Amino acid sequence: MEKPSGTDPSRRASDRGRYGRLSRERVLAAALELVDREGLSALSMRRLGAELGVEAMALYRYAASKDALLDGLVEALYLELEGRLAAEPATDAVEGGWRSGLHRIARATYEVCLAHPQAVPLLATRMLAVPLARRPLAVLRDHERVLALLRGAGLDETRTSAVFRAYTAWLLGYLSVELRPMVDNPDETDPAFRMGLHRLSPQELPTLRETAAALAEQGGPEGLATGLDALLDRLVGGEA
Repeated sequence: MEKPSGTDPSRRASDRGRYGRLSRERVLAAALELVDREGLSALSMRRLGAELGVEAMALYRYAASKDALLDGLVEALYLELEGRLAAEPATDAVEGGWRSGLHRIARATYEVCLAHPQAVPLLATRMLAVPLARRPLAVLRDHERVLALLRGAGLDETRTSAVFRAYTAWLLGYLSVELRPMVDNPDETDPAFRMGLHRLSPQELPTLRETAAALAEQGGPEGLATGLDALLDRLVGGEA
């Protein structure tokens, strides 16, 4: 939803809502809360304005379009990540080294995504749509944080790039598998019917039917850490 050309939304609609004057932080927090509660499909400028008690036009000074609002949600997730990291003792470089730092970032990212599963798809879709230099600053700071750990480990630019790409792919891939829906009918008490296994052909999909229950189990932060260590052992080993 683009703002009409030739208009200045800030002149047409007040941004003083039921919670007082708005700010970018308040708008993004309300948007994230709405998505947490009802999913991404519920998010629109009109609906968000209703949540905040203002006209939709008043929001354009904080997000110039629907895409900008979605990018703002990604920003909000990464700002929450920064807050979690800041709340922990910064001892990685001294005590645990670069591996500990990567594990710390991955674990905090996992925790943020579990807290906001409805918004997690944006971490992939918006990054596919937005060039590097136009990504929110909080996202770029996360890139910088990971890259600095790898360069500090003694990796050259080429190896740093390769490990960064693999690290990012593993982290986002693990989260997408961890958070994918597996329950077909939440009102069912029988596990097989709850997962909808009766919808899967035993002739065409016998192995999937047999392993579906195991696939539905989350690997948790332990699985994330184990996979990350295996990845780093393969790519870096004892070189750094």
